[in-house]
Amino acid sequence: MSTLVQHPSSLQGARLPKWSPWAIAVGSVAVSIGLCVATGIESKIQWGLIAALLFVFGTYFIAAGVEGKRQAKDRIATSMVWVAFIIAVVPLASLVWETVKRGSKVLDGYFLSHSMGVVSDTEPGGGIYAAIIGTLEQVGIATLIAVPIGVLTAIYLVEYGRGHLARAVTFFVDVMTGIPSIVAGLFILSLLLIFDMSFSGFAGALALAILMMPVVVRSTEEMLKLVPNELREASLALGVPKWRTILKVVLPTALGGITTGVMLAVARIAGETAPVLLLVFGNPFINNNPFEGAQASLPLYIYQQYANSAGSEAAYDRAWAAALTLIAFVMILNLAARGIARWKSPKTGR
Repeated sequence: MSTLVQHPSSLQGARLPKWSPWAIAVGSVAVSIGLCVATGIESKIQWGLIAALLFVFGTYFIAAGVEGKRQAKDRIATSMVWVAFIIAVVPLASLVWETVKRGSKVLDGYFLSHSMGVVSDTEPGGGIYAAIIGTLEQVGIATLIAVPIGVLTAIYLVEYGRGHLARAVTFFVDVMTGIPSIVAGLFILSLLLIFDMSFSGFAGALALAILMMPVVVRSTEEMLKLVPNELREASLALGVPKWRTILKVVLPTALGGITTGVMLAVARIAGETAPVLLLVFGNPFINNNPFEGAQASLPLYIYQQYANSAGSEAAYDRAWAAALTLIAFVMILNLAARGIARWKSPKTGR
């Protein structure tokens, strides 16, 4: 009987080098520029779109010729993900760059520590101190209102909610998530008219709280669902009441995620303009009392500077500087949320 000897065969065929995507991308950009110059296309956006198409199709055909069609499909999927990522990042980077470039002209200590007062919108000078105070107070009051209600609602839905009431609450939370900000402002405005109340920072905070609640409910609900049931069962098995189990076991475990959700909800309402425009009304002077009289706000300040500028360069500069301050405020909140989430995340031993 003859013995059959099987020689091992390599399962790995030809592969493109690791630098090939970069080479294809550079080649696509070069070809795109050449085609656009030759055909007279001047739009940079069209240059980028043509380069993206050349990159995707070039990746597929080159990979298909070297590695085979199966691997080429994987390559084209990866290239499409990269193209989508770049398309998403370019407008964001352009926005940040433009805001920093224009906003840094007048953004200094004087601008942050002074208000408009008697300075006309078309005159140089003035600042955003009153707007910063108004934004902090309105967002703070909205947070104090929305967070307890949102967290308690999420606890009910996860720990107690059963039957028709829980489904109704879930439905209305979903509906509130999609409510336009102007609708929340009109709702509070109608209440002001019914009870004969005047414009105030508190009225704007109520509208912001309405927008904030569903975000807090949804984020807290998802974090509570991630808490293992074994922790609840172990606490209940020791004879601990359910309310104490939620307070001492469930909430501390999910605290990092809940805090992150709250911070993101605060960042979401910090830039709302429509409710503030309807209810806070704007004030060039400092008003530290959010319960009486009109107040300023950063989003409203930006809108007013653009709307009342009449082509004034000083007003445009103030609007861009206020926008840069608002972006920095939101960025700080997001960084704080990430830091708290990392600090409160469960630590795994090695």
